[in-house]
Amino acid sequence: MARKPIIAGNWKMNMTRAEATALIEALKPLVKDATSDVVICVPYTDIDVAVKLCAGSNIKVGAENVAWAEKGAFTGEISADMLAELGTEYVIIGHSERRQYFGETDATVNARLKTALGKGLKPIVCVGETLDQREKNRTKTVIRKQVQLGLEGISAEDMASVIIAYEPVWAIGTGKTATSEQAEETIKFIRGVIAKMFDRKLANKVRIQYGGSMNPKNVKELMAMPDIDGGLIGGASLKAPDFSQVVNFDK
Repeated sequence: MARKPIIAGNWKMNMTRAEATALIEALKPLVKDATSDVVICVPYTDIDVAVKLCAGSNIKVGAENVAWAEKGAFTGEISADMLAELGTEYVIIGHSERRQYFGETDATVNARLKTALGKGLKPIVCVGETLDQREKNRTKTVIRKQVQLGLEGISAEDMASVIIAYEPVWAIGTGKTATSEQAEETIKFIRGVIAKMFDRKLANKVRIQYGGSMNPKNVKELMAMPDIDGGLIGGASLKAPDFSQVVNFDK
């Protein structure tokens, strides 16, 4: 079935407000005719600037993380209410770097997801296996657990707002490369896990992105795969010409 592609940029810890302004102004005319949904997930300090600059355009703004608590003694965290107040529409949850460096677990991913959904944010939930896990043939075991625990207690109705991003952590910064066939195989598996948790009809509606270094050189091949519905873009999202080429993969 036809699922509208969604290309989301993840700026990570990059871009001052001045740099963000320059990038967005350069990007807007390049993606204005995109047939896919276009999202930029920016650092907290850039959100208000990004929302203001993207107003009236087809670019939506997301955050890179959200707290599971509504408020309280959680130094350094940002709540869903705070994000929503700024005009944020999307939020990344459970990115591999959050799992690797900041102690994110499947349980905290689930808690953040429920809070985000409760406040009307559209979550991009990341899953993926490490090099060690892949070499030990544990990919399906790891992915199944991440999906099942991450989506535990989520209603079928809420799943309409959930986007999944598959990040092959083993292919990021290791010198190894995931082929389009490997990406498709794992994303198809993820769709199957969702089908067992809910049903096949719902699973066929869920958009699943590929988050393993999608760029202008490989985007057409990846997007030709039937189960890949877009990309969560890192480095290529920091340059307007590169990101626009990914967004306009079908042109």
